[in-house]
Amino acid sequence: VGVYDGEDDKVADLNRSLPNALVKDFIRPAIERGNTVVVLGEEWHIAHAMSLISDALYFAGLRDRCLLLWNANNHFSFNRINWGQLGFVTTLMTVSRYMKHIMWRWGVNPIVVPNGIPGSMMARVSQAQVRAVRAAAGVPAFLFKIGRFSPDKRWHQAIAALAQLKERGVGARLLMRGGLEPFGGEVLDFARQRGLHVVPLSSRIEDVAGLASALKENADADIWNVTAFLPDDLLPVLYASATATLANSGHEPFGLVGLEAMASGGVAFVGATGEEYAQPFKNAIVIETEDAAEIVAYVTNLAARPEVARNLRIAAQRTARDYTWQRVIDILLQRLEFVALKQGLKVQDTGPMAPPEEAPL
Repeated sequence: VGVYDGEDDKVADLNRSLPNALVKDFIRPAIERGNTVVVLGEEWHIAHAMSLISDALYFAGLRDRCLLLWNANNHFSFNRINWGQLGFVTTLMTVSRYMKHIMWRWGVNPIVVPNGIPGSMMARVSQAQVRAVRAAAGVPAFLFKIGRFSPDKRWHQAIAALAQLKERGVGARLLMRGGLEPFGGEVLDFARQRGLHVVPLSSRIEDVAGLASALKENADADIWNVTAFLPDDLLPVLYASATATLANSGHEPFGLVGLEAMASGGVAFVGATGEEYAQPFKNAIVIETEDAAEIVAYVTNLAARPEVARNLRIAAQRTARDYTWQRVIDILLQRLEFVALKQGLKVQDTGPMAPPEEAPL
């Protein structure tokens, strides 16, 4: 569906058209200007193209002037990759040690460079807007969850936790934004089976005032299910307003939602897989099990002890600063020193490597 429709044909067309054009129109001119070129491919769709690009560079006499890397952001279609070939022509990368261990099963050992967030996410969130959202939610435990409707995201655990909180007499509500995946129907059915009142928010929400108005107009909801477009600039306010952002995935190669919540001064409830930035009870809450009671216990504690939540929020933002793109690029450039030695890169001088030019893939 959508971007994935006919993807095999798209991959075949890319393999035919990209390698020679990339070398001719981008790589050769960059090398002639004295630049070191780094070509970074990502995911299975680009895997064979990296071999073809390597061949095209050899044919052009330029392979020793370029660095080729391939990055895994997830384990989708690993069975379709020729790992021996890909590991021969590129240096393999991934985004977490968790993913590194998954890739060991395929007989390869990638280097790790974490994912990142824009530095703009570190901007201070308006406390007036935070207060407005919390007042509109009207409960001591305001939960927020955003992500694809996938079993990996543990939507059922989040829904069950909300139901248990209410059963225990804790005032709690959930604002959720899923995707278009069919699994969403199962999630909503489960919520209704647990006796939760789900209200869809289908009108476009433009700003904080519009969000607060929508919540107040549907004050009888246990779950507000946002089905309309949710602007990106509203997310930091939601992260900061929520008692907990439930990024409680059972499988997460890196976990950007949790990190984005932390950058905004939010309390992130993350899983225990690729979210290696999370330090339990220091800068985030790490959910170790599928048991909804685990979320219930930690949310109840946060609602009763605001000083604990405040300390988590402060530490979270400190951690997030280490994952802005500029910091991540610094890590990548250090890794490239090793990659250059490994791949036999020929350079004009022996000083520190200059920032690479980006070659679009």
